[in-house]
Amino acid sequence: MPDEVFIYVIVFGTLLGTLTFAAVLVWFERRLLGLWQDRLGPNRVGPFGIGLALADILKLLTKEDWIPPFADRIVFIFAPTAVLIAMFMGFTVIPWAPGVQIVDLNIGLLFFLGMTSLAVYSVLLGGLASHNKYSLLGALRAGAQMVSYEVFMGLSLMGVVMLAGSFSLVDIVNAQQDLWFVVSQPLGFFVFLIAGIAESHRLPFDLPEAEHELVAGFHTEYSGMKFGMFMLGEYLGVILISSIMATVFFGGWLGPDFLPPFFWLAIKIFTLICFFVLLRAAIPRPRFDQLMSLGWKIMLPLTLANLLVTGGIVLLTGYQP
Repeated sequence: MPDEVFIYVIVFGTLLGTLTFAAVLVWFERRLLGLWQDRLGPNRVGPFGIGLALADILKLLTKEDWIPPFADRIVFIFAPTAVLIAMFMGFTVIPWAPGVQIVDLNIGLLFFLGMTSLAVYSVLLGGLASHNKYSLLGALRAGAQMVSYEVFMGLSLMGVVMLAGSFSLVDIVNAQQDLWFVVSQPLGFFVFLIAGIAESHRLPFDLPEAEHELVAGFHTEYSGMKFGMFMLGEYLGVILISSIMATVFFGGWLGPDFLPPFFWLAIKIFTLICFFVLLRAAIPRPRFDQLMSLGWKIMLPLTLANLLVTGGIVLLTGYQP
């Protein structure tokens, strides 16, 4: 197969695969929550309630797409698309298997961090353009939360970069042939996990859209497919964060030979997504000031300590990637 055709196949495969998985994830999350909370979950629309995902999509497509007369129309329309663009761009550097990747950038990790940083504009613009006080408060919360935890997310990965000697995700996977980085960088993994939950503003860190305080936060005024795009962006964020964690800390596609490399990566991503769902079922939401204190008073010192210890070990042992 010519290289150009192969690239197009990977691009469309990644696009359709992530979109389909994000839609199915809505149903899967509800079923898993039902199992863990000792209730049935979706079980009426289709076998095992699997038609619920299709019913949700149909509802969003046919629901009235209303734009408030007091909203900034152009920015209001653009905001939901920004998060989808940022998430899809983040998937371009994920190595799904040896040689199966849209692009292998030598700054792949930095590119991922840049794309997650751009996602904050979506919620800020959506909350600002809505001209609603609850939306604005939710957008300000999201901005503070995402910008703050981007710092810890980036710093938590620097220990991995020291040990791999590269920002390329392919090089990072290959550097884990003998030992996964979750073993040599447990503190970095812990900080990245917490920061990833905060970045995707998933429970228990869904404070930008806390319904008991802010109605629905930054997307209060959104309906129809625009709301669906925000919702899709959140699930794509969960898949993207899980993909990066599986790649950077759990060896990516590496595994025993009895399964193809892609399946090992898929199993790791699926397990991490289940962990995200379990957090929603088990942990209550903290206050916003507690979340910010956790970041600046605990996460930041932990990341700096991890950098100091990793750098010292590399320097003293003369470690060469």
